[in-house]
Amino acid sequence: MIVHELSESACREILSRSHVARLACSRQGQPYIVPISCYLEGEHLYSFATLGQKIIWMRENPRVCVEVDDIDNRFEWTTVLVFGRYEELRGEQYERAREKARTLFEQRDEWWLPAAAKVNPPEHHVPIVYRIAIERITGRSARRA
Repeated sequence: MIVHELSESACREILSRSHVARLACSRQGQPYIVPISCYLEGEHLYSFATLGQKIIWMRENPRVCVEVDDIDNRFEWTTVLVFGRYEELRGEQYERAREKARTLFEQRDEWWLPAAAKVNPPEHHVPIVYRIAIERITGRSARRA
């Protein structure tokens, strides 16, 4: 098996066609990882959630990591990591960013899933639009020799 580093443009291409990612955040030394839908636009990954553990934790510690992979088998795979900061898009200063997010979301059917499919009490169903400001992108790909 040969493993090689991906260029930033190759990483971005993989991110742009991926529908599901894994978001990692942490609070008080405890890591937490959860699947999300995300949408790449420029220097941001846009996403949507309702109030829950990941939002509470990211409000406290905005440093996050997002992982996307494409795995054919244990010898042939690609993975991309995005390191960045959580930004909640509320308030007038984020009106254009929220509109950009809505436009991106509407490109996919049922874009609100899984975030809006929770069983939480109704007060937790407040929509939260956020983005990850990309600070660094890395990726690797493996193929059989």
